[in-house]
Amino acid sequence: QVQLVESGGGSVQPDGSLTLSCAASGRVFSGNAMGWFRQTPGKEREFVAGISWLQGLTDYANSVKGRFSISRDKDKATVYLQMNSLKPEDTAAYFCAAKRAIGRLRDQSLYDSWGQGIQVTVSS
Repeated sequence: QVQLVESGGGSVQPDGSLTLSCAASGRVFSGNAMGWFRQTPGKEREFVAGISWLQGLTDYANSVKGRFSISRDKDKATVYLQMNSLKPEDTAAYFCAAKRAIGRLRDQSLYDSWGQGIQVTVSS
């Protein structure tokens, strides 16, 4: 497992933008992929976006496709989530996750390291 530290959350108005960052401890990551998930009270945690570490292949939930962009900096062992055109329904706690196992980026069960979560609130 690797320790993950998220940053960049906060409050923003609808149609605004935020960028989340997630750094792996020691700025070293040798796993297969990293991803972002989100959760609202009373609902299950859901996949948002994922990126394979070596090739940079990406996958997005339909609800964020075209608005969010995931990227990674291998030298810094950091993954980013650029969120544009934010909507009130994007309000949630966002979790960074990392996995060593090979498999679908959106398969939550494959992720074995999780950050503590960071709140994103979209409201006027």
